[in-house]
Amino acid sequence: MAEVRLNIVGREYIVTCRDGEEQRLLELGRMVDTKAREAGGSAGGLNESRQLLFAALLLADQVNDNGGSASAAQAQPGSIDDATATRMAQSIEKLAERVESFASGLEQATRRA
Repeated sequence: MAEVRLNIVGREYIVTCRDGEEQRLLELGRMVDTKAREAGGSAGGLNESRQLLFAALLLADQVNDNGGSASAAQAQPGSIDDATATRMAQSIEKLAERVESFASGLEQATRRA
């Protein structure tokens, strides 16, 4: 297993992956960073959890839009097939739900403190 250091909105995350997948993971990390910065810029004052939630939602929306037809996916470099796009969108949606749940828990804990 390999370790990759991702920098998402100025915070470093160490993620493990299979050997040989490091470059792809770095590329995906850059995409998440871009979307997280976009999410944070459009709705100032977001905490980290919500910023990552909105980044995940923006990415899910992008995957959904791009995965809608094979011709759209083939037109983009590094594109993915429809089945992969669907699985990715489902994974991102599950992640978004988990992040939202985590963010809600943090907000409740903050209110109680």
